[in-house]
Amino acid sequence: MKLASLTANRDGALIIVNSDLSRMVSAQDIAPTLQAALDDWANIEPRLLARYQALESGELSGEKFEQRDCSSPLPRAYQWADGSAYVNHVELVRKARNAEMPASFWTIPLMYQGGSDTFLAPFDPILMPQSKGFGIDFEAEIAVIVDDVPMAVDPEQALTYVRLVMLVNDVSLRALIPGELAKGFGFFQSKPSSAFSPVCVTPDQLGDVWCEGKLSLPLLSHYNGELFGRPDAGIDMTFNFGELIAHAAKTRALVAGTIIGSGTVSNKLNDGPGKPITEGGVGYSCIAELRMIETIQQGEPKTAFMDFGDSIKIEMFDRQKQSIFGQIEQQVTQLVD
Repeated sequence: MKLASLTANRDGALIIVNSDLSRMVSAQDIAPTLQAALDDWANIEPRLLARYQALESGELSGEKFEQRDCSSPLPRAYQWADGSAYVNHVELVRKARNAEMPASFWTIPLMYQGGSDTFLAPFDPILMPQSKGFGIDFEAEIAVIVDDVPMAVDPEQALTYVRLVMLVNDVSLRALIPGELAKGFGFFQSKPSSAFSPVCVTPDQLGDVWCEGKLSLPLLSHYNGELFGRPDAGIDMTFNFGELIAHAAKTRALVAGTIIGSGTVSNKLNDGPGKPITEGGVGYSCIAELRMIETIQQGEPKTAFMDFGDSIKIEMFDRQKQSIFGQIEQQVTQLVD
């Protein structure tokens, strides 16, 4: 089943989308918003599924689906916790700021609690008051939305609470991160609003590419119209989503609608850092990794971070080359008073 939220009010209007993202039908009479559906998932999900099947079979003709009419599936959420499941990425970006990586990072997930009060729509601009000195970067990731999760759940059981899967662009301001982390209180200004894919899907919709808490398909990032990265999200994922959810729920219960992110999807190459697309590698899901590779190879980074006018498109296709979640497509734009 595929769900989305049309832009309406603060929390969107819930719709059901068919598998090829061409048609939609309202779900307003079943649940007005995605959050309302998640709050009573056991009762609401069968009704949503029945309507989805009617749309798929042609019993319901529906209306044309336009991705640009969507907000993020949850325009705001009770909680957004982003992990760093791809430890190769963590290692590279820490090297970029001359920070040692503790050995525990390979055994205990790293996670931060991001702002969840304002998510960007998937085609919204990334508004910034300035570009120089901020180090604007995109981060292509996978995210899941969970049901109510009990405290101290084990990783295997945690996976049973995953209700929906989607993509995310976790915008990062790299130049602000070191100063914030040095104060010992974590990210705030360096992590502005994130954007999620227009469509979120139930795990069963993904078939066998969703296995043991991992989504095993390439995640594509096109930067300024050129393919920048296509790492496989199922490879080099040190911690699966069950482990990430269990980590988040170690000392607190999670409420329905909590979003858990994978962190930047990143692949190694022969136990070393990956290569750019232009050199036969799978590329990267953020600019920071490429800059680190350039520093290793050339002594300094050559690729600049994002500036006004730069664009990023993030998307994932199934084995039949059909877009699963739709696309996140954003341009960095100057904030005007």
